[in-house]
Amino acid sequence: MASPQSERPVLTESDISRLERSLRKPRTLLSIMLSAVATIMTFMALVPLFSVVIMLFVKGGSKLTLENFYTLPPTAFEDGGGFGNALLGTILMVGIAALISVPFGIMAAVFLSELGKNSRTSSVVRFCAKVLSGFPSILAGVFAYGAVVLLTGKFSAYAGGVALSILMLPVVMLTAEEAIRMVPSRMKEASIGMGATQTQTLWYVTLPTALPGILTGVMLAVARAAGETAPLLFTALFSNFWLISRWNDVEPGQLNQPTASMAVLIYNFSSSFVDNQREMAWSASLVLVLVVLVTNLVGKSLSSKNGPQR
Repeated sequence: MASPQSERPVLTESDISRLERSLRKPRTLLSIMLSAVATIMTFMALVPLFSVVIMLFVKGGSKLTLENFYTLPPTAFEDGGGFGNALLGTILMVGIAALISVPFGIMAAVFLSELGKNSRTSSVVRFCAKVLSGFPSILAGVFAYGAVVLLTGKFSAYAGGVALSILMLPVVMLTAEEAIRMVPSRMKEASIGMGATQTQTLWYVTLPTALPGILTGVMLAVARAAGETAPLLFTALFSNFWLISRWNDVEPGQLNQPTASMAVLIYNFSSSFVDNQREMAWSASLVLVLVVLVTNLVGKSLSSKNGPQR
């Protein structure tokens, strides 16, 4: 019986010459040309991104100090200053938005993927979520202005959080739905076969298994909300003062007032005629870009983990 190695074809010099000549065929040349064009276009698309990042590091990094993180924004003719209150306001409003959007998004994802996945209601809800994911951010601000600001009579962190939650909700919902759908059916069937109810299976098997994917959606939604400007102009406005009087004491009433944010600070100071405020806008832009970048990287690292396979 012949060995497998003896059955392998042996390339002769004529075969090698035919392979060399195949590089001159039109479709091979076309493939090489299209690959080169795609590579060039990719680098051209990355040029604006890297140019902006380099410019932020050059102009913003030179003026960025530790003092910027815990001091108030400078006035028109004041030197120094920082964006501590804007950073704190951004964290608080994104936190409020997460408290609203994450529970509702996960519950909606459970309904879409488990409880009513084949119903007409789930189709309508899924379609609305996809439409909402492309919703202009300024319209979310207009909605929150009419629903919260006009109702309460003042700009506040609550209104800003409501506006940002509208933008976060579809991202959390659709990502969580896909993560729950990826949980293997055999795991749920095994849980039900051992006597667990549907609620116990969902709580102890499905959601813990889908947790990395759900956290990915939350991180991506937080990254989007942190960089939004238009909704906050209609809802939170801006403030040159601290939102809270003491770092370890946040009272609910203190959030019911105009609140500073990083995005609005950049918007206000970027067009200022004072050099110090423009430099502060560059430093705040660098910090905001780094925050969004780190949040996206955390989301990508969570999604790259070995998830469940069908």
